[in-house]
Amino acid sequence: MTNFKRTLVTTALPYANGPVHIGHLAGVYVPADIYVRYLRLKGEDVLLIGGSDEHGVPITLKARNEGVTPQDIVDKYHGIIKKSFEDFGISFDIYSRTSNETHFETASGFFKTLYDKGEFIEKESEQYYDEEAGQFLADRYITGTCPHCHKEGAYGDQCESCGTSLNATDLIQPKSTISGSIPVRKATKHWYLPLDKHESFLRQWILEDHKEWKSNVYGQCKSWIDLGLQPRAVSRDLNWGVPVPVEGAEGKVLYVWFDAPIGYISATRELTPDWEKYWKDPETRLLHFIGKDNIVFHCIVFPSMLKAEGSYNLPDNVPANEFLNLEGDKISTSRNWAVWLHEYLTEFKDKQDVLRYVLTANAPETKDNDFTWKDFQARNNNELVAILGNFVNRSLVLTQKYYEGVVPTPGPFDTFDTETLNSIGTFVDKTEEALKNFKFREAIKEAMNLARLGNKYLADTEPWKLIKTDAERVKTIMYISLQITANLAILMEPFLPFSAQKLRTMLNMGQVDWQQCGQKEVLKPGHTIHEASLLFQKIEDAEIQEQLDKLQQSKKDNQAAAKTATPAKENITFDEFTKMDIRTGTILEAEKVAKTKKLLQLKIDTGMDQRTVVSGIAEFFQPEDLIGRQVSIMVNLAPRKIKGIESQGMILMAEDADGKLVFVSPASPVKNGSEIK
Repeated sequence: MTNFKRTLVTTALPYANGPVHIGHLAGVYVPADIYVRYLRLKGEDVLLIGGSDEHGVPITLKARNEGVTPQDIVDKYHGIIKKSFEDFGISFDIYSRTSNETHFETASGFFKTLYDKGEFIEKESEQYYDEEAGQFLADRYITGTCPHCHKEGAYGDQCESCGTSLNATDLIQPKSTISGSIPVRKATKHWYLPLDKHESFLRQWILEDHKEWKSNVYGQCKSWIDLGLQPRAVSRDLNWGVPVPVEGAEGKVLYVWFDAPIGYISATRELTPDWEKYWKDPETRLLHFIGKDNIVFHCIVFPSMLKAEGSYNLPDNVPANEFLNLEGDKISTSRNWAVWLHEYLTEFKDKQDVLRYVLTANAPETKDNDFTWKDFQARNNNELVAILGNFVNRSLVLTQKYYEGVVPTPGPFDTFDTETLNSIGTFVDKTEEALKNFKFREAIKEAMNLARLGNKYLADTEPWKLIKTDAERVKTIMYISLQITANLAILMEPFLPFSAQKLRTMLNMGQVDWQQCGQKEVLKPGHTIHEASLLFQKIEDAEIQEQLDKLQQSKKDNQAAAKTATPAKENITFDEFTKMDIRTGTILEAEKVAKTKKLLQLKIDTGMDQRTVVSGIAEFFQPEDLIGRQVSIMVNLAPRKIKGIESQGMILMAEDADGKLVFVSPASPVKNGSEIK
């Protein structure tokens, strides 16, 4: 890592059209927060910049679907997202938004600078236009059949089934999502950033100068560059966003992928009057933490914008992660197949660090990975509770028990003691090396290995037995155990900030920094610690089952929503319809038909008589619950024998989307025998 005076860390701006889920956390925000907390512990000048992306078509679509304004949508979700990050411990120096005045001014000024320098290509092109709605259609306002996988419902910019990036004109049988009509092509003027102009620079800057970038990032960039770069539009025909600040651009706004990364700059301007030193001083290092779907924009498009402007630093690294799946399936906002952060914080109170730990230990750093609730439970119970929590609790409880909470003076160290003390620094060094290289899975593993070292040391020395025969030796054992514990209280700060703070409080530690980490004596003899309490609690099966049931319900809801009505049957004449005699009746008796699972034998008062009906509803209703229930019955259906019982009619039922039967009954009681017409 090159020496810099300061570091500016940015995190991808989440769309303010829904809450944050674990995929966002694992891909961007947890690794960014770990890295920034590590730099702060080292005493470095570092800023963590974030904010909500409040422009773009997904927001206007959400507003349209809910019958509200785009501003209503972004106000709602910006508030939810910001509070969730705060409660989860993502330590932004500022969490801003792109709908504020500072951003409008910054984004407009940036565009104008490039425009005045002649860095854009202005040209007319044919784009889809909805004649019914009277407007041009942005990518997400057009759906059709994907030309690659041939699945319906692909958007004008991407097929969500196969993941292929598309142009709207690639779609087969396109239609407008606004009116449902088939759009026409119509000429419109836009401004383009000529990425091809910057291709040779990008090839040198990325493929030659930054071979240290993560393989998934480097590989995607190389693929794009090798295919040849094309001019990319920086404006859109929309009425929501930052207006294009030139004459003749009425009804046009900055395209969200030009607009959004400028949000990093505007947020820094909002935070500090010294913002330029974080963006323009060559001794400042710029890092972008993003997910893999944003690699091209942060490694090719935004650097081209910065290069064209001429006064800004380029990113030193873009440590992007891949995608996190959920229970073997792709996380999907539209299908509600997700673990939402704001819901997690309510359902698992004071367990922020458990989720942080699991998402780090299982991070999708160079390939997609899978989150499962069983793994979440196992890592909490078998690692956080059984390894880290167990070691810390034993060290503190035994110190209270033997020495009334005072760190004892050690005696002579034997070989095992010396090896153990020397190993503290080794694990700290390994953790730091992994952090420097953005290998957070490896870093948390090495940090936990320090807790494993402590557990092994206590298990091998058994001070609870030795106290009866060699009390002086126990003082040395507990002294060393407390030094490991104190190191953990610092080392775990970037990963588990809530637990590390709780541990430092129990150890009665003051201000700490990374330089103390790895020291053989952090707590001096005579130092008094406080009472111990458990760092982590076991998570029970019932809590996990509740989450699995919740996901299963989401799957059922999606299946129900996707299920369409069966096609209508062949037409009948009105005379044929009038032959059906449907009446109201009341169930007098009900019992299961022997040796069947589905059949009930009912006795029904039809107002004309009492008759027997055999009905296949036993899977949905208990016989005793049906007595006195009013139903609709076809009374002129020809009798037929079912399981040896003559059935004299048919009760009417409706089948909902998941196959459950419900009665077709009068809204309020009516006289038995009343005709249903």
